[in-house]
Amino acid sequence: MSQPIDLLSIAAHPDDAELTCGGTLARAAEQGYRTGILNLTSGEMATRGTPEMRAKEAARAAQVLGVVALENAGLRDAHLENSEKARKTVVDFLRKLAPRTVILPYERSNHPDHRIASQLSKDACFLAGLKEYHGGSATRPFKILYTLSYREDPVKPTFVVPITESQFEQKIAAVRCYASQFENSVSAGEIFPTGQPLIERIETQMRYYGSLIREPFGEPFYTEETVSIPDVIDLPVQSM
Repeated sequence: MSQPIDLLSIAAHPDDAELTCGGTLARAAEQGYRTGILNLTSGEMATRGTPEMRAKEAARAAQVLGVVALENAGLRDAHLENSEKARKTVVDFLRKLAPRTVILPYERSNHPDHRIASQLSKDACFLAGLKEYHGGSATRPFKILYTLSYREDPVKPTFVVPITESQFEQKIAAVRCYASQFENSVSAGEIFPTGQPLIERIETQMRYYGSLIREPFGEPFYTEETVSIPDVIDLPVQSM
């Protein structure tokens, strides 16, 4: 097996990871971690662009973010299902990449692919650790994170990752790699239009979450399990 991945984002479509957690991927790479993106589909149902074009854009975006492993599961866009076949496909990639931490879409979404990608990937994370499941080398991620970027429902983040100015610029550069999808665009996926250009919407969102932790930019995440704080004296973010 090749060297394991430290942080893997599993997304329904090319560009989802860059939009929701691109700054976190850039930050992790800068910290010396091996990062990866697994896109479940090629985005072939998109109104603009082609799967071939989006694959090239994804490769450029991964390079911008310092991502060392970019994979595509080849599942059907707009036809994702949490089936035995799909779970086995994702399990194979998890066993190949062996990530310690996985970022998934949040379980509630307007886009059915995003909802299904979340549950499918979570189930696959569990199954990958069963040594009798289709043979192979059993491995299971230690931590599952759910990205909360651009959500309208009132879900309070478990934590926010601070994103520096340079990491923000990396994220924006990665998003701009998807010219077929976002050039002159004011919306994308879960990002609803407000009249602002898309890049301004991303900046507004990231500045808001950054302000919650007293940082220039931030990306929000949710965990189902309680977070352990070993040192309450050294907690960041001033209360008043």
